Order: sequence, then structure tokens, then C-alpha cells
Amino acid sequence: MMRTRLAVLLATALLLTACGGGDGESAESRSTDENRKITVGVIPILDVAPIYLGVQKGFFAQRKLEVKLELAQGGAAIVPAVLSGQFHFGFSNNTSLLLAQTRGLPLKIVAPGSASTGVPGKDFAGVVVPEASPIKSSADLSGKSVAINTLNNISDTVVREAVRKAGGDPRSVKFVELPFPDMPAAVANGRVDAAFVVEPFLTIARNQKARDIASAYAEATPNLSVATYFTADQMLKSDPELVRAFTEAMVEAQAYAASHPDETRQILSTYTSIGAEIIPTLTLPAFPAQVNRESVQALADMAERDGLVTKPPQVSALFQ
Repeated sequence: MMRTRLAVLLATALLLTACGGGDGESAESRSTDENRKITVGVIPILDVAPIYLGVQKGFFAQRKLEVKLELAQGGAAIVPAVLSGQFHFGFSNNTSLLLAQTRGLPLKIVAPGSASTGVPGKDFAGVVVPEASPIKSSADLSGKSVAINTLNNISDTVVREAVRKAGGDPRSVKFVELPFPDMPAAVANGRVDAAFVVEPFLTIARNQKARDIASAYAEATPNLSVATYFTADQMLKSDPELVRAFTEAMVEAQAYAASHPDETRQILSTYTSIGAEIIPTLTLPAFPAQVNRESVQALADMAERDGLVTKPPQVSALFQ
């Protein structure tokens, strides 16, 4: 079912590109040299806190950018909106961008987003199991059912890689697609043996007595770049100065978020529904100032090894 939805998404995006959308420049955004209006597609998760901070702190305004942040459920809405020019920039996990690249979608990564902390047991994502489960490590996930939010994407590849590196059988893991909010209950009632969750659901699951037995992002590859900001090739060609200004503002925002965790936590209440009582206890992602290209290549290798792609992704094609 997931492959069918992805195929429809990619076909739609290619059609939009062929129809000449995708330069990302509306009359409104070109209305004045003093104030460029841009729209950025984001997801209501911890990972995008830096861009909200960047807007609040004036990092974009200093570069004459007026940013409108549009919330979407995920890349299925953001990728075609960027390619059609509805959004100037978008946020996505890197495996989704690699899959799009192998299918000919003209996208470019332009700024860093979220990354693993790189510390097992202290990351913003983890595999949780019931308190009394015999599962102790990634290797023990062999033959077990694991809930993930999207099949054939970054979650199953990093879980498989963690299992592989721990000496287990990655091909025997049985993945079940569930929304993140449903995962703590699914683990608690035994619907699945384990779940790969991100914050705040990792903390919620722990508060419901689940045990965190693996940090798949951290275990899959060092310093994993999980998600990034991207634009359409045509935008990069037609307005490189705008892209450069956006990139510079995002790099500054990332650095600010990384060095001001309390303010990063505070901004979460402005665009998410995370309860105020758990915000202080959440593990934040890392917010690097640059994309770890080696880790993106590692994701490409995982996608090829696990059969998510029919040809090797060209990682260099995703970068300027």
C-alpha cells in the first residue's frame, strides 16, 4: 500500500514539474527587493524547532526574508508542493529525498535539519518494548514485530541496520505501519513486540513503563543526518541569492537552537500539541550547522541493500 501511495506522489510531482511550476517564485514573493516573502513546508515535530526560532529571533528578517511556515503531515504533501512552486522550501527526512532522487525528481538539499545525537540511550528516537519483554537489544528484534510510522522509508532501514550490526537477522523483522501517537498503546497491549518511536512519544512510552532497548538512529551509522531542508532545482537556478539567504539563516538558526536548548523547548508549544508537562524531559535532536554527507550516503546504501530502490541513489545529485 505504501509503495502505491509513493508511486502516486512521484507521478503527481513529475507532472507538476513538467507543467512548468517549480520555479517557486510567485508575483507576491518578487513584490519588493526589500522584503522577500517565502513559504516553507514543515512538519509539527521537534526537528523543525530551529526554523521557528530563526523566525522569532529575526535571522530570516535580517536577510530580508519574510517566512510563512505551512504545516503538513509529511513529505507526501511537501515534495509536490515544493516542485510545483507552492512552497519555496520544504523539510523531509533524507531517505524520502533519496527515493525521490532515484525516480528523477529534481530536488536539492539546501540546509541542515535534525540529526541523531549519536549517543545510544540518549537519542530523540528509540525502540521501545513492554517492561516485561524478553527483548534486550537490537539483535533480539529478529523475528519480532516492530511498529514504524511509514513502511519502506528511513525507520525500517535504520532498524534493520541496527539489527544487522548487532548480529541479528534484519530480514526477519516484521514491520507494522502505525502512526506515532498509537505506538505506546500498541506496545503496552501487546499488539506489536516493539515500536520505533520519536519524541515526544519516546518519553510518553517510557512514562507508561515501556523500556528503551535500542537507539536505531545512533546505532545505524555515526552522526546520522536524519532530515534536511530542500528546494526544487529550478528555484536554485532561477534565484540562487534567495536560496543562499535561506541557507545562511537556517545555519544560524540551527546553531542558536543547539546552544539554547531551553528556548528550543519553549518554542515547541507554539506549533505542536506536546503537553507542557513533558516538554522539559524530552530528548532533543542534534541541530548541526551542516549536513553529514557520509551519513546520507549510508542511508542510500541501506535503501539499496534493503530493496527500497531499484537503482543506487546518487547522493551527490542531491547537493548543490
